[in-house]
Amino acid sequence: MKTDPATFIRANTSLMAPPHVPEIRLHLASEAHDLWLKTEEEIEEIGLPPPFWAFAWAGGQGLARYVLDNPDLVAGKTVLDFASGSGLVAIAAVRAGAKEVVSCDVDPWAGTAISLNAAENDVLIRFVGEDLVGGPVEADVVLAGDVFYDREFADRLNPWFRDLARAGLTVLVGDPGRAYLPREHLAFRASYEVPVTRALEDSEVKKTTVWQFSAG
Repeated sequence: MKTDPATFIRANTSLMAPPHVPEIRLHLASEAHDLWLKTEEEIEEIGLPPPFWAFAWAGGQGLARYVLDNPDLVAGKTVLDFASGSGLVAIAAVRAGAKEVVSCDVDPWAGTAISLNAAENDVLIRFVGEDLVGGPVEADVVLAGDVFYDREFADRLNPWFRDLARAGLTVLVGDPGRAYLPREHLAFRASYEVPVTRALEDSEVKKTTVWQFSAG
């Protein structure tokens, strides 16, 4: 029998505030927790995809901080938080005054985590579990934290984000220096020094930059 996602998440995480966004609380795996390090056999046995939702990744923390510090970007607007993971950036957008926030992630476990985290922060977020890449988006602003870690994924995202920007959407990404970030199509907006989980990164602090996709 498959493990119930909500039960598993509550049992294997703690409520914590990401260090760069202390006003938000999330169900996260602790530094010492071996959730990410489970063997493939264990993960397959419980039906668990890689738990990206269990960590406040640097790109998401930086982007969430930027949104909270610049609420005019989303206030009164419809926002899509793409590859939402824990829902951190989506929660920040609601807190900053967005009219409607949609979280998108193809991992159904992320949908459960986002629901739990939204309830913890007393916000409403609509979840979409479809692969939206390449299609039109009913939003004014698209936010994406830490999505350029894989070449194939980046090759799909880059033209899509550029098309959305050309269509008039504001497309913002938070990135801690991932290898496949398409810098030639980006405009600098802000940078932060973000504390991260050493077990998953190569340092305890990652310089994280918020970029905006250009329409050109």
